[in-house]
Amino acid sequence: MNAKSGRFVGWLVILTFVAASSLIAQQAAKSPGASIFHSKCVLCHGSDGSGKTQLGKQLQAADLRSKDVQKQSDAALHKIIHDGQANMPAFADQLSETEIDQVLKHVRALGKTAPAKK
Repeated sequence: MNAKSGRFVGWLVILTFVAASSLIAQQAAKSPGASIFHSKCVLCHGSDGSGKTQLGKQLQAADLRSKDVQKQSDAALHKIIHDGQANMPAFADQLSETEIDQVLKHVRALGKTAPAKK
């Protein structure tokens, strides 16, 4: 393989990775949980779940992609969404059990897109 074909293969790998990442993000955005998340959670947690919005920083919103959040059981996260915790309000009166489960699935998907730590 010469240098020119090696560069081509490198660019092909990069383009494939970008396309796959885009498809994963599009699929996550199409889920019912993503829609609910964007209407109820983005103000504090941001669309990426990082918690780095202006309000999220003020309220010390959790980074939903973090290992600390992702290692919690589904039951524990469901309870937090349902009952609230610290500065996070309860959503029991706004979301059905099914909707909370859908948001939880979206939070799990956000954990799979977390940026690598340096």
